[in-house]
Amino acid sequence: MSIQENYSNIKDQLPGHVHLVAVSKTHPVEVIKEVYDLGQRVFGENKVQELLEKYPLLPKDIQWHLIGHLQTNKVKYIAEFIDTIQSVDSPKLLSEINKEAGKHNRKIKVLLQVKIAEEETKFGLEAEEVKDLFQKFKNGEFPNVEITGLMGMATFTDDENQVRKEFLNLKRIFDELNQLKSLQTLSMGMSDDFPIAIECGANSVRVGSAIFGRRDYLK
Repeated sequence: MSIQENYSNIKDQLPGHVHLVAVSKTHPVEVIKEVYDLGQRVFGENKVQELLEKYPLLPKDIQWHLIGHLQTNKVKYIAEFIDTIQSVDSPKLLSEINKEAGKHNRKIKVLLQVKIAEEETKFGLEAEEVKDLFQKFKNGEFPNVEITGLMGMATFTDDENQVRKEFLNLKRIFDELNQLKSLQTLSMGMSDDFPIAIECGANSVRVGSAIFGRRDYLK
């Protein structure tokens, strides 16, 4: 199928309240522009360097989301224009984003990345760390960021019950924090598991290969 057909297919599967982040990592500017021309405005990138190469070449009304692991020393390069950082996985990183956002007199939206997968390789905060950071934010410790929600990645497995269990765990934490201060975004689900994520309460999904095709098409 063409990218246009892929995009329409994904959009048709998303309920009205679910936002789509089109994950454009490793895909060239021309291909991103093709999806932009179909009406998509929110794109996700994994790496700062790649984002910095693409940003000047694409329309300025794109809302860029950084969805990959972010090193603190790279925050300064994107602080001026990034819309949302979905992968805040440490207090140190949140403090750095707060500092760099302040230099540009802006608030940067962030999602706290929660470790819900059983795989050791996944980044993320433990549930108690999330609650502690959120309380500090509520108390005014990070004035230049806006914690708008949570993000998580399920274990890469064919076991749908495990994936569902992990997503439901994140939804439970989200609901708990939402009682303390209203949150907007629960980002979970990617190309292979977004229907389960939506079923479990996601209102934002990160879809790449199901739109752009598998990344080996570039080779």
